[in-house]
Amino acid sequence: QVQLVESGGGLVQAGDSLKLSCVASGRTFSRYTMGWFRQAPGKEREFVATIAYTGTRIDYLESVKGRFTISRDNGKNTVYLQMNSLKPEDTAVYYCAASTVYNPTASSQYDIWGQGTQVAVSS
Repeated sequence: QVQLVESGGGLVQAGDSLKLSCVASGRTFSRYTMGWFRQAPGKEREFVATIAYTGTRIDYLESVKGRFTISRDNGKNTVYLQMNSLKPEDTAVYYCAASTVYNPTASSQYDIWGQGTQVAVSS
């Protein structure tokens, strides 16, 4: 069973950048499609990005395209989310998740979740 631990969140100003990391324990990390979700206060959890185990299939939430980049290093059991040009509306708890489904964009398609890391963007 894979366990996920996120890090890299923080408080930044609009226009700044952050890089989130998610380290997975277990030897089967490379078999999972990995994703990032976020949840703002009072809102439902929202898909942000996903990357296939080979790294060849990537998908993004429309509002983060061109600003966020998802990547993974299977040798380090780590998936990243580089976030540039951050906006106040990006403020949320960001979660890393693992799935056995191809190109999953719904939270119900993910089986394993991290505890989340807070990102706050001030205007």
